[in-house]
Amino acid sequence: MAKYQGQAADFLPLTPAVFHILLALSDSERHGYGISKEVAATTAGTVRLGPGTLYGTLTRLLAAKLVDEIERSDTRSAAIDPRRRYYRLTPLGRAVARAEARRLADLVSVARAKSMLPGRR
Repeated sequence: MAKYQGQAADFLPLTPAVFHILLALSDSERHGYGISKEVAATTAGTVRLGPGTLYGTLTRLLAAKLVDEIERSDTRSAAIDPRRRYYRLTPLGRAVARAEARRLADLVSVARAKSMLPGRR
């Protein structure tokens, strides 16, 4: 991952939609609907990605080489629909997501230090 750190900084800051999609793909490859459901679940329904936002963002992430589209050929599983496109993070995409998480954590630290949030100073 270290070799992508310099490149990762070039993508920051991320839009909320991009960060949520990268987070949704951080632990598993998913199809578009699966990404949308994961984002809704991890945000308790406060963030919902509509189809235009989701697929437009995925198109840009593919072009930027932050995600790959992969084929799922395990036809033995009923859960795998061959018509669906599946996505996964690339090493660069993972580095970008980590860099954004660090950036946001630093901002939260500043907010705590200025008594804007509860917690350690």
